[in-house]
Amino acid sequence: MWTVRWCCVVPALVLLVGCEQQSAAVPDVQAAATGTVDSPEFVKPPLTDVEIAEGWISLFDQRSLFGWQVPATSNWRVEGGEIVVDAGEKSLLLTPFQLDDFELRCDFHLSPGGNSGIFLRTADQAADPARDTYELNICDSHPTHGTGSLVGRVVAEDVPAVEGAWHSFRVLCEGLRIQVWLDGRQILDFTDKPETARRTGRLGLQMNQGRAAYRNVCVRPLRFRSLLSGSDLSGWRVVPGSKAQFAVKDGVVHVSGGAGFLESEGQYDNFVLKVSARLNKPGLNSGVFFRAMSGTEKAPSNGYELQLHNGIEGGDRSRPADSGTGAIFRRAAARYVVADDGDFLTAVLIADGDRFCSWVNGYQVVDWRDERSENENPRQGRRLQRGHFSLQGHDPGTDVDFRAVEVHEFGD
Repeated sequence: MWTVRWCCVVPALVLLVGCEQQSAAVPDVQAAATGTVDSPEFVKPPLTDVEIAEGWISLFDQRSLFGWQVPATSNWRVEGGEIVVDAGEKSLLLTPFQLDDFELRCDFHLSPGGNSGIFLRTADQAADPARDTYELNICDSHPTHGTGSLVGRVVAEDVPAVEGAWHSFRVLCEGLRIQVWLDGRQILDFTDKPETARRTGRLGLQMNQGRAAYRNVCVRPLRFRSLLSGSDLSGWRVVPGSKAQFAVKDGVVHVSGGAGFLESEGQYDNFVLKVSARLNKPGLNSGVFFRAMSGTEKAPSNGYELQLHNGIEGGDRSRPADSGTGAIFRRAAARYVVADDGDFLTAVLIADGDRFCSWVNGYQVVDWRDERSENENPRQGRRLQRGHFSLQGHDPGTDVDFRAVEVHEFGD
């Protein structure tokens, strides 16, 4: 059920900023991450390899509330691989970023007599459910908008009771249209009016009344488009002074031969980026720069960098050798090295204003907010304006393949 007053949310924990100078070599380092990735800190996301390649990401790591903004006034916590809340004031557990068009799936369990919900495209401080959010209700006893309804907007008809057992929602948010499935059966197909529609916003899980639990919270942006032609380098340019060689073979961009950058002709500000890449030898280093200034021979790479480096220290995947794949290099280290050298990985980056979140093979490794003063150059400060993507050749030993570079732009 809708609540009018929300408690404030506190920012999610931010990872420590990495060093400002990149070293040429790191001593006493295991060059590549090998073997199983299971550990007390890591549980494989509930996603298939095909889903990961499609851009699905997990919003819950089954161990912690990393990647969420956690309200301090109710007892959000993790128990037995589930997100649980059952006491305190009414509140929302929120993502720190916004999404527009997406597919969501989530399992939920509500105690008998309880009241909860999943908030879609919600405002940070929502006051009116008919304008500030789409509240997908979970409450069999609600007097007007029962389970599966969008509170204040539309009632879902003939929906079975759900309280006291696990159930699953699937949601498609596409423009003005929102569709909902409960346990595989469609229960809602709603098209909003332009004057009341919300086209973007955060995702939230609600604490209202009784015990609520959530698991398998996964999302997929819907409007990825490829920036690689598969046959040539059209749409890209080699930055002057590059020693790296960029060639297309069998639909894959291969990078070799030295330091250099392949820069997109287009520029982007707020987006979801999906990259499929492979580091072909142990210990290799590469990256994808974003919101970058136009590269020149003297300043080839003034941008943020999504790091590609699978090295770990002492055989411990929670200790990346050089920030780790998925890191925002020099700013926020990856909390875990998920990928292996020699295998294609899928990295997903959400850039939403000053918030940057990244996933590797569906697992979130970074949640970072750039709180520096604004600057045209991301090496020196926070850049919010549009910039280029740039694929990196790091050194003479570079041997990297980019199979896919796709972007979902917010607001398209």
